[in-house]
Amino acid sequence: MRVLLSTYGTRGDVEPLVALAVRLRALGVGVRMCAPPDEEFAERLAGIGVQLVPVGPPVREMMRGTALPSAADLSRYRTEMVATQFDVFPAALDGCDALVAAGLAQVAARSVAEAAGIRYVYASYAAVHLPSPHHAPPPRPGWPEPVANGNRALWELDARHVNAQFGEVLNGHRAAIGLPPVDNVRDHVLTDRPWLAADPVLGRWQETPGIDVVQTGAWSLPDERPLPADLEAFLDAGAPPVYVGFGSMRPARDIGRMAVEAIRAQGRRVLVSRGWADLDLADDRDDCFAVGEVSHQSLFGRVAAVVHHGGAGTTLTAARAGAPQVVIPLQLSDNPYWAGRVADLELGAALDGPPPTAESLGVAFKTALAPGTGARAKVVGSRIRTDGAEVAAGLLVEALR
Repeated sequence: MRVLLSTYGTRGDVEPLVALAVRLRALGVGVRMCAPPDEEFAERLAGIGVQLVPVGPPVREMMRGTALPSAADLSRYRTEMVATQFDVFPAALDGCDALVAAGLAQVAARSVAEAAGIRYVYASYAAVHLPSPHHAPPPRPGWPEPVANGNRALWELDARHVNAQFGEVLNGHRAAIGLPPVDNVRDHVLTDRPWLAADPVLGRWQETPGIDVVQTGAWSLPDERPLPADLEAFLDAGAPPVYVGFGSMRPARDIGRMAVEAIRAQGRRVLVSRGWADLDLADDRDDCFAVGEVSHQSLFGRVAAVVHHGGAGTTLTAARAGAPQVVIPLQLSDNPYWAGRVADLELGAALDGPPPTAESLGVAFKTALAPGTGARAKVVGSRIRTDGAEVAAGLLVEALR
């Protein structure tokens, strides 16, 4: 039994499939993965014995700028990616019994699986990516800002935008391999029975007619790597610091500096994660420390709060650790959704609106660092599951048998 996993994006897109790959291999299933050709992803997959099938350009290169690519460049990248997938996926699927795809960027995946006659599963990491009257579609960079009355109308407009971007190119490739056209690209990719790889405490799916969502829980692995000695020394030298990090994303100019100043104004020490943005806000004062790649699972239980951009993985890890959160979301993908969930569950504060100011950051930190917020965060953390990847692997193996 062999499965092809496929995604395209930053570390937050790749790591959940790494977790699924490990659980599938534990059940005796062979795994390959289509992912960006970035060196860190190749090393990560080699470390778990999974073959990388590189697809598309390196993601880290695309994220180097202070802003996303232009709308025209994004449109070109998306069209080129569909052609690349139709070129790469057929050989990658050789000998496979199923294809699990995560992310709307996987436009060709279902068609190639259909042509090969194998099972196809679409997985989302956040409920907001799946059509429902209970929420609006997520922001899609490079596309017109949707304007419509109500969530249902917004989702209908979203489908038209997806068709405008992908309809012609997808159906052209489908015709070339003898498949009929599709009239709704988004719903074709998602299927009417997608999997939701998100924790039900943090982001439960609300039942919606016409779509039968299987919520497995979030896909993650234990990460028990010890912290570096210099970081341990900083943690031991005083009260728990506030962590500031934006992962693979680049925050708006000066946001990191403003956050550090606002944290210091609360009398707290600061721990800055450099991330892909290479943030290094530490100065010659001993209350601020910059760190590279470390285990968030080992770290977040030892900080006073976590400041981040609203990525699914960071939100989950902070919540599981019982750490209060301050979310400064980029207007991108599921970031605003997770910011809203943090606010709704009273796990901290979300600055999803006008650009943050010193005043708004100060209020957010007071909220996150209040004793009641910490108590609620610990209660929620105790309820979060850790078996999502095992559940998903078991479901897939059972279906294939």
